[in-house]
Amino acid sequence: MSFDLSLEEGILLVKLARSAVEEYLKNGKRIKAPDETPEKLLQPCGVFVTINKVVDDGKELRGCIGYPYPSSPLIEAVIDSAISSATGDPRFPPLSKKELDSIVFEVSVLTPPMMVEVEKPTDYPSKIRVGRDGLIIERGFYKGLLLPQVPVEWGWNEEEFLCQCCLKAGLPPDCWLMKGTKVYTFQAIIFEEESPKGKVKRRVLDVKT
Repeated sequence: MSFDLSLEEGILLVKLARSAVEEYLKNGKRIKAPDETPEKLLQPCGVFVTINKVVDDGKELRGCIGYPYPSSPLIEAVIDSAISSATGDPRFPPLSKKELDSIVFEVSVLTPPMMVEVEKPTDYPSKIRVGRDGLIIERGFYKGLLLPQVPVEWGWNEEEFLCQCCLKAGLPPDCWLMKGTKVYTFQAIIFEEESPKGKVKRRVLDVKT
């Protein structure tokens, strides 16, 4: 991808996501973007903020919301997505203040989604790659998105990835094989906390060959 972020910029975004949630939960206020925000972070970008709860055997999803398309400046989109992920994900109750010391933040900055062109739907698995691509499935009013890290974490192959994205959209799992279903791919630059309030690292996914 032509757009890239340095580790320092990633650290800024992850810390900003945590600060946004902490301020909102403690005082009910939305923080403002830092005055010295790098120019690159003012560009419109798609982004998702994922909140995971640290448990004995790993991590459990606690919230994940974002902007699939570059509709807002990245720095503002991170603030909004972090707050929404903590308080507005319909799959989970709102995050409580007492949970702040047991969660880790992950920020995924997205490339613009591109429609996958195929001659026939059975070609879709050969056009996507687990560990590199995120997916958006769209059919009529239904739309589902899965980030690139999801199939890696669950051990899915490309067909399973497509099926699960259909389910995320509220569609039958084989809907990607039906005429009229649109499939988009995107990539992500991912930064995450190694531990609650801990060191931030860039996450590199294993690309399936």
